[in-house]
Amino acid sequence: MITFPQAKINLGLNVVARRPDGYHDLETVFYPVPLCDALEVTPMDAAFPSEADCDVKISGIAVEGDERRNLVVRAYDELKRRCPGMPRVHAHLYKAIPTQAGMGGGSSDGAAMLVLLNQMFDLGFSSSELEAIAATLGADCPFFINSRPAYAEGIGERLQPVGLSLSGWHLAVVRPPIPVSTREAFALVRPSRPAVCCRDVVQLPVEQWADALVNDFEASVFAQHPEIGQVKHRLYQLGAVYSAMTGSGSAVVGLFRQPCELVDAFPGMFCTMVQLS
Repeated sequence: MITFPQAKINLGLNVVARRPDGYHDLETVFYPVPLCDALEVTPMDAAFPSEADCDVKISGIAVEGDERRNLVVRAYDELKRRCPGMPRVHAHLYKAIPTQAGMGGGSSDGAAMLVLLNQMFDLGFSSSELEAIAATLGADCPFFINSRPAYAEGIGERLQPVGLSLSGWHLAVVRPPIPVSTREAFALVRPSRPAVCCRDVVQLPVEQWADALVNDFEASVFAQHPEIGQVKHRLYQLGAVYSAMTGSGSAVVGLFRQPCELVDAFPGMFCTMVQLS
C-alpha cells in the first residue's frame, strides 16, 4: 500500500504560557497543504533476514539521524506493542517535504504510517484512537490523522475543527538552508496571550491577516537569522497578500492570488509554489 503524507503550515502561532512540565501552551491554526512525501509499505517475507520488524529505507531529501528512530518506525512499534501479531513490514519513505522547516513532515509520516497499517492489517482502531496513539509520537502528530484545518491548543495536541478554506490561493514555500533550534526558539520567547486569538483572525479576509496573525517565534528567530526575515520581506515584494514563518522555522510561506516565479528570487534555497484546494 502507498500513501502520501501531507505537510502543514501554521496560521498564527502564539506561545501563551509556560507549563509546570517545562513545555509551553500554544494557540495555532494548522492548515494542510499539498506538499507530500510518499510512503509505501509491503509485508515482509517470513524468510527475509531482518533484525527489525519494520525495515525502513529513506530516499529523497536527506534526513538526519538514525533511520531506526524515524517516526515511521516508531509508529509501527507503537501499533506492534498493541497488536503483537502484526506482520513484519518493509517501508520505503520518499521525502519531499523539507526537513527542519516547521511543516510537520516527520509528524505527518508517523501519522500516515498509523493510518496505513490500520487499514492494511484491519487492526480496527477508530480515528480518535489513532489520534491518541499519534500523540505518543509527537505533539502535532494527531492533526495528521485526518489532516483537516484545525485550531490547536495545549502543546498542539488538543484540536478543534476550523471552518476555513483557502481553495484557489497559491502558497509559496521557501526554506533557507539555515537550521533553527526549536529548543532555543522557545527559550527566547516570552509567553503572552494575544489580544485576538488566531482562531478568530483566520475568519477574517486574508487581506487582513498581515497585521493581525502573528508567529511569536519570528522576533527572536529573525534577530538571530536575518536571512529568514529577508525571505518574508521578499515574498511581500513579490506580491504575497500574507506571509509568515511557519512553526519555529525556518520555512517561510506566502499566500498569492496568482503564481509567481520563485527560483530566481531565492537562489540556493528550497522553494516551491502549490495551489491550495
